Amino acid sequence: MVALILGMLVCVALALAVVALVAIPARRDGRGVLTPKGEEVVIALKERQQSARQRLERDDDEEAPAEGASASTADGAACDEHADATGPAAATTPADAGARS
Repeated sequence: MVALILGMLVCVALALAVVALVAIPARRDGRGVLTPKGEEVVIALKERQQSARQRLERDDDEEAPAEGASASTADGAACDEHADATGPAAATTPADAGARS
């Protein structure tokens, strides 16, 4: 177990050395570290992060004051206002789980 941990630490140290030898001088010369495609991916990830935070904040604001109580309809049946198909659970289905590239 100790050998495994030491081996992993050596790999991390080598990776940091490669980054220090390649990325830092390139950055100082004014060259970008990422390719244009990589820059697009980073921008897309930042946009997804912002939209997720906005959804989370919006959901926190919409929660009812009584957190344990559920609303009921006029006929007495329980109603879940968050059961629509637009939430984050609807966005990830087993069909598209492995389709990301």
